[in-house]
Amino acid sequence: MEPTYSLEAEAFREKVQAFLGEHLPENWEGIGALSSSEAYSFTNEEWRPLLAEHRFLAPSWPQEYGGGGLTELEQVILAEEFMRAGVPAGGTNDAFSIQMVGNTILHWGTEDQRSHFLPKIISGEYVWCQGYSEPDAGSDLGSLGCNADLDGDEWVINGQKIWTSAGQFANWIFVLCRTDRDVPKHKGISFLLCEVDQPGVEMRPIEMLSGESDFNETFFTNARTPKENVVGEINGGWAVAMTLLGYERGESAATMPIMFRYEVEKLIRLAKEKGLSRDSIIRQRLAQIFIEVEIMRLLGMRTLTGFLKGRQPGPQESAFKLYWSEYHKRVTELSLDILGSDALTLEGDSPTTSFHADNPGAKNSSASWIGAFYNARAGTIYAGTSQIQRNILGEMVLGLPKEPRSVEKNAV
Repeated sequence: MEPTYSLEAEAFREKVQAFLGEHLPENWEGIGALSSSEAYSFTNEEWRPLLAEHRFLAPSWPQEYGGGGLTELEQVILAEEFMRAGVPAGGTNDAFSIQMVGNTILHWGTEDQRSHFLPKIISGEYVWCQGYSEPDAGSDLGSLGCNADLDGDEWVINGQKIWTSAGQFANWIFVLCRTDRDVPKHKGISFLLCEVDQPGVEMRPIEMLSGESDFNETFFTNARTPKENVVGEINGGWAVAMTLLGYERGESAATMPIMFRYEVEKLIRLAKEKGLSRDSIIRQRLAQIFIEVEIMRLLGMRTLTGFLKGRQPGPQESAFKLYWSEYHKRVTELSLDILGSDALTLEGDSPTTSFHADNPGAKNSSASWIGAFYNARAGTIYAGTSQIQRNILGEMVLGLPKEPRSVEKNAV
């Protein structure tokens, strides 16, 4: 089953295709065909400014803030065509700057906040990272301990965050802080916006199994931010945080199935190269993952249908995150089985991304697949572990009884 589009929608698709044909280099194979340094330079120095100029960088935002003012259907078409062309939809940190905090400010922020922050995100002056998880509060964000106290006209922040993706490139961070210690844990949290470039904020890189350091620990020691840099209500940050996670989990529905379909096709080519395409067990496993990608596409279409009807992201988006992250573990395990002894050594270029599959255009090398294997393990942890996703779906979507929890010291 394939979706059908109106004539107006198909005309917009042709416009996007013409844009890509005009501005991409000749013989473009996809961002994955570039080295890490080449990909970073192309994405941030060439491609991102071009997207901003043509208002494709934040397509859903109103034009007065620098966005494209596109309809929901046009946004879906734009995302589909960019993924098929193997080009990024923004800069290195724009998943945080635009999809997460930008959309959240647009939804919850004051007019002063929208007018100040959103144009500076588009221009690239403000580059964002996320301050959610802590050593003792990962998927259970309600247990966070990083605190903020009001001192005159400023919030003073103390505490630690961990797994700060791409924090080394950011100059702003959105932080969940405990601003009231005398209420139930979910009711005493605020969503603050804080500059990174100040003496009270320190980023320390975390080295991964791959040797890369895409994540950081973030330490706040009397860091300061103006009191007006609260998004939403003071002590109402939990609702704001859940809206942001909904954007994080919901907007991938258009692109994930396309990306994973490319990965399956790449894996089938690998099986042929290794002479395993006629192996009955390998063929059965390849057929299974092909079916699972089709299911993912249909699940994504259901999510997109709600999006096109104007439904706000909610807990139901956990189903899509749970599905693709668990699927990706299985497909990358199969890739190592197909590689056989070649999986013991790194040959070729590692992925230019620490998330999901390797980028379109990447070579069919052991380094590419081993990197994707590492990424897949992380995918079941970041943005809420698979166990937490199941709890969300069971409790908030299906209405099942809550999982028994121990009595906590700040509960009432």
